[in-house]
Amino acid sequence: MTRFIDTLCIQRIIEKKGLTQFLSGLTEQLEHDYCEWESFDKCARVPSHSDIGVIELMPVANTEKYAFKFVNGHPANTFKGLSTVMAFGALAEVETGMPTLLSELTITTAFRTAATSVMAAKALARKNVKRMAMIGCGAQSEFQCIAFHTLLGITEIQIFDIDLDAMNKLAEHLVAYPNLQIIKVNSPQDACKNVDIITTCTADKKNADILTPDMVSSGVHINAIGGDCPGKTELHPDILNMTKTFVEYEPQTRVEGEIQQMPEDYPTHDLWRVITGEIRGRESDSQITLFDSVGFALEDYSALCHLENTAKALDEGEMIDLIPALENPKNLFGLLAPSNTLSALSTSNK
Repeated sequence: MTRFIDTLCIQRIIEKKGLTQFLSGLTEQLEHDYCEWESFDKCARVPSHSDIGVIELMPVANTEKYAFKFVNGHPANTFKGLSTVMAFGALAEVETGMPTLLSELTITTAFRTAATSVMAAKALARKNVKRMAMIGCGAQSEFQCIAFHTLLGITEIQIFDIDLDAMNKLAEHLVAYPNLQIIKVNSPQDACKNVDIITTCTADKKNADILTPDMVSSGVHINAIGGDCPGKTELHPDILNMTKTFVEYEPQTRVEGEIQQMPEDYPTHDLWRVITGEIRGRESDSQITLFDSVGFALEDYSALCHLENTAKALDEGEMIDLIPALENPKNLFGLLAPSNTLSALSTSNK
């Protein structure tokens, strides 16, 4: 039997568990799995690009579990009443290949991206950060803001989007957090004034200069999480010459991340090595750090594992016959046509 988790089940899990506690547990799962980085069989995601978007398969495995995510990125989908990012995924036992979990990952991708951002900021930002800029107020913005507020202690966020309705939507949703001050500003330049962290989360499929060098102050940590793909960037290339840059899986980031703008010998640093303590992250309070996040399959593995464990503990999710249960594994046809129906099938063909 395979546990199936749909969007309604996700809603029930968050109602029972609480969003902050769920995000906290997911962050811990991510940190644990990043510390096991070298035990995973990894590859860059497999993309199918078009002029208007991309569809990707993101696989990863260790000796116990195999995971994959199917995900798209179509910036113009909002004009069709669809999400720009939609996803589902699965977990399977490596020993048998038996799938144990089939789950929605559209909402869960937003959870895992927010938790990954917090994990990186804990490792790379200055201590005792309080103020953040949020540039881009789309589908992922609430998750980012809530995670940084509840898990990292951010108390003030300056938000900007070219879509005023998106800004208002974000501000209204965050009213539920009275200790978090939300300030709507008129430009990305205003959003970046006097902040500790800058989060960019835009979706246009083009090389854009959402962030320019004049907007980046000494000691800032940049959390660049926009929907990355070849030909899609958010940062002016001169910014990358100002920062110490950290990546998830370099072969993938070279193709899809901000560093696609840079020469092949542009230096990057593995985030997992910082998480394990192998290398140092930030070297001083004045240094500018950049997390060039493109989203990596290991993070989806962590999200699926955390979701599966949480669903089991809460007795959530429907158990489905995704794989046929056979008395005789060699008799697959017998499931389709049991002995008492074979004669009827034979008669109907005469």
